[in-house]
Amino acid sequence: MSTTNITIRMDEELKKQAEELFADLGLTMTSAIIAFTKQAVREQRIPFVIARNIPNKETLEAFEEVEEMEKNPEKYKSYTNVDEMITELLQ
Repeated sequence: MSTTNITIRMDEELKKQAEELFADLGLTMTSAIIAFTKQAVREQRIPFVIARNIPNKETLEAFEEVEEMEKNPEKYKSYTNVDEMITELLQ
């Protein structure tokens, strides 16, 4: 089978990190990219999930709760030390 060259551009730090990872796995950058490409062709899809990093409902509610606590700290219990907090939590 004949081979061909491809050229890609990526952030220098990302390339360095990828090369270190692949080396730890016993791969070169080329062999890792070939493995990815073969897997994509075999599965007829990108072989991992590509998604936006959107917080789920529970996380959004937690963010809102923290904002509320910051705006109105007098409404919420606070502790001066961890032992006090643990003691109350275990009761």
